[in-house]
Amino acid sequence: MQGRIFQLNSSPGGVPKLAIREAEVTELGLVGDDHNFPDIHGGPERALCLFSLDRILELQGEGHSIFPGAVGENVTISGLDWERMTPGQQLSLGEDVLIEITTYTSPCNSIENIFAGGKYQRISQKVHPGYSRVYARVLRPGRLAIGQTVRLLNGNDPG
Repeated sequence: MQGRIFQLNSSPGGVPKLAIREAEVTELGLVGDDHNFPDIHGGPERALCLFSLDRILELQGEGHSIFPGAVGENVTISGLDWERMTPGQQLSLGEDVLIEITTYTSPCNSIENIFAGGKYQRISQKVHPGYSRVYARVLRPGRLAIGQTVRLLNGNDPG
């Protein structure tokens, strides 16, 4: 299964994260990206946050004012079956980077203003399975750029 990096997102802390064209990825995430609450976000097991452009478009269709980077994801991916993005899955990002999904993210009230009626739990895995962002650890660092291929490497991938 293959998708593409639609957008890379970074910020000095907080949301939204803003679009960048390319980034260096280390074991701690995108170089230059930071977090307001490092005890909750970041670290080796939460080095990258990923979300689906396809889910963002669905949520926009429901009336939410979400956009790529708005919920703090570092990598916005298009073209993957997001329900298959589960802990333990490995993905190849671009030519260099290898990651493994570690956990689903828990949405917090810092993003409630982009959800109709403040219902930020719309992207909670517990409430709406398959609509959560995911955290990942970096197994092999490298360089990323928008438009690069994203491949699901394990699981029940038919090809």
